[in-house]
Amino acid sequence: MIVWLASYPKSGNTFVRSLLSSYIFSKDGNFNFDLLTNIKQFPDNSLFKRLGVDINNEEEMFENYINTQKIFNEKDSIRFLKTHSCFFNNKKFKFTDRHNTLGVIYIVRDPRNIVTSFAHHFQITPEQAYENLLSHQYLGKSSSKHCITYLGPWKQHFDSWKVFRRFNKYLLVKYEDLIDDTEKTFLNILKFIAHLGRVKFSYDEKKFENTLKTTGFETMQKLEIAESFVEAKENKQGEKIKFFNMGAQNDWKKLLDPKIKENLERELANEMRELNYL
Repeated sequence: MIVWLASYPKSGNTFVRSLLSSYIFSKDGNFNFDLLTNIKQFPDNSLFKRLGVDINNEEEMFENYINTQKIFNEKDSIRFLKTHSCFFNNKKFKFTDRHNTLGVIYIVRDPRNIVTSFAHHFQITPEQAYENLLSHQYLGKSSSKHCITYLGPWKQHFDSWKVFRRFNKYLLVKYEDLIDDTEKTFLNILKFIAHLGRVKFSYDEKKFENTLKTTGFETMQKLEIAESFVEAKENKQGEKIKFFNMGAQNDWKKLLDPKIKENLERELANEMRELNYL
């Protein structure tokens, strides 16, 4: 069944994906780019094409979300999928269901930092990045290569995935904790996965150490992952893995306009207090 690595873009999803790929899909815990192909992104055009779904028909794609997930769903096994999608379940469309989903690891980041990161990465103004964060947004809407993904506003995105809390199938990971105490945060992630799989937690200490060493923030910087997005390598299917600026130089306290800061803190006050950002 699927464990989702869910996040709004620019929130640290790639870092979590790197940690899990190194620890779970390698023999020694040492990171390399090829390991990331073990955790694919959803939605993805190739999946819909396999089912004969018209990728130019947004409604048809939404209707087939669950059908495409069945490709990954193997009984008594855990599969990881990365997504930037908002979670939506309504009478017309369902993002997923209990037959396909085991749980979610939700990665969140201070929205003030997302604004400055968006502005830098997409070469837009901070005002534009701020407006995007608060409005209904799509990824891949104007792209012929990337699948349409509904983000929604940041607030809706964050709140939507919390539905899994009621089933004890939700782990919140803060980007800031991931950077400041990677060891403790990653250990909590592994314990949560063991909980989902209903197995006694144990871990390979040497693999764990190697994973931290080869995917640590400083190492990522040396690999040029923290500078800007880099097209790393093409896998066998021709998919391109992209790494995004993890924000080493992205200090919102120095970069963010005070007016935008105040507006963000007002608009997202409840969520930011819940996350201890205020």
